[in-house]
Amino acid sequence: MDAIVLLREDHKTVEKLFKRFEKSGDDALTERRKIADEVIEELTVHAWIEEQIFYPAAREAAPDTTDHILESIEEHHAVVWMLSELKGMDPSDERFKAKMSVLMENVRHHVEEEEQEWFPDVRKAMGRNRLTELGDQLEAAKKKAPKDPLAVPSATDG
Repeated sequence: MDAIVLLREDHKTVEKLFKRFEKSGDDALTERRKIADEVIEELTVHAWIEEQIFYPAAREAAPDTTDHILESIEEHHAVVWMLSELKGMDPSDERFKAKMSVLMENVRHHVEEEEQEWFPDVRKAMGRNRLTELGDQLEAAKKKAPKDPLAVPSATDG
């Protein structure tokens, strides 16, 4: 599968989880915890494969996207931090829903920038064969990617 298609599929999966969370009632604490746990796992894996494989390849193929990629890495850092806080938070905590809302805003902004502003440049620079090869690498990396945000070394750490 094409790497950009794979990443967009991940974005859609997370957006569906966000919508489920938004539709859940304030008393649906068990459901909210379950959804949050799914979001934590999905976003942790996604951020890791992007930072380890996709971003370096994109930066090499389309150097003009470097600023976007560096900003995306910083956005991931903030998201992983929020995920690690959500992981240990009780859904009855008055800040749980607020933290999820802030997370959703941040992720939606990040996805929009990736998909609209620089994925098209990467697609143009890489071409179909390279994107398919990269997609295979991303797919394989998902299997070994950390699912716990506390286990993710940050790209901002050097």
